[in-house]
Amino acid sequence: MSVAGYGALLDALRGLSWPARRPSRGATSGTHVSRLRGTSAEFTEYRAYRQGDDPRRLDWKLLARTDKAFLRITNERAVMPTLFVLDASASMAFPADTREKWAQACRLVVGLAAVAHGAADPVGIIVPGTPRRALPMRARGGVVGEIARLVDGVEPAGDAPLAPIVRESSRAARLVIVTDLLGDAPGLLRAVRERATRGIDCVLLHVVARAELDPPVGAVLAEDPERADVRRALVGSTRDGYRVAFDAWRGEQANAWRASGARYIDLVDDEAPERAIRRVVGNARDEEGA
Repeated sequence: MSVAGYGALLDALRGLSWPARRPSRGATSGTHVSRLRGTSAEFTEYRAYRQGDDPRRLDWKLLARTDKAFLRITNERAVMPTLFVLDASASMAFPADTREKWAQACRLVVGLAAVAHGAADPVGIIVPGTPRRALPMRARGGVVGEIARLVDGVEPAGDAPLAPIVRESSRAARLVIVTDLLGDAPGLLRAVRERATRGIDCVLLHVVARAELDPPVGAVLAEDPERADVRRALVGSTRDGYRVAFDAWRGEQANAWRASGARYIDLVDDEAPERAIRRVVGNARDEEGA
C-alpha cells in the first residue's frame, strides 16, 4: 500500500495534535514546550534582574513604570524528533490468512508519523530484521510517504530483537515501539527504562490480534510462529485456561511498562485505526493536563 492507500486514514487525522508528554530537550523551533528558557513570545513569568543577565531580556516598560529591573522569562518552542521502532518478527503476521496484526501496526505507524510530521516534528523509522530497514528522522515533505513505502515492503519473519535498536536511539526525543511483545520483552523493557530515565518520551503500543484474545471455538492447534517446535492444542478447558493466562499476562505487561516510565497502550487489530491513533495522542494530552 502506498501513501495513497492510507489516504482515508490520513484525511481523518488531519488537524490532530500529539503533545509532548514532558518539555522537549530540543532547541530547534517547533510546537512543543522546550526545557530551555529564552526570549520567545510565550510569556511565563518575571524574575528579578541579576548581574550577568542579558539586558536585552529586561522588561523596559515595567522598569520605566516601577524603577525595578525584571526579566521576562519565556518558554521556547521545540520540535520533538520521533522515532518509530516497528516489530517485524514472524508473530506479527498473525493470523496467517489475513496478517491483520501487521496491517494494523503499519496503519498505526503511518498515521502517527503523519500526526507528528504535521507539527513539524522530524519522523523516522527502524524495522529490525535481515536486512534492517530504516529511515533517519526528517521533517522534510514526503517523509510520511517514504515511511509508508518502507513498511509496505516488509514481510514479517524471524525473531530480530528490538532492545538493541532502542539502545541506539539516543537522538530521539519521542520513541514509539510498536510490537506484540512476543519476542525479547524483558530486554526491551530494560532498554526502554534506560531511555525513559534519560528524559526520552517512550511509548509502547502493544498490538494483539482478536483471535489471540478470543480463539475460535473448537479444536485449535496453537503454534509459535517463531519457534516451530512449540505447539499446543486449545480445546475446552484448555482454551479457557489460555484466555485467563493471556489476559493475566497482558495485565502484567501493562503494569511493568508503566512502572518503567513508559506509556503503555494496548491495541487490538480490529479497532478502527483512526480511533486507535486518537487514543494514543489523547493519552498524551490527558497526561499533559494531569
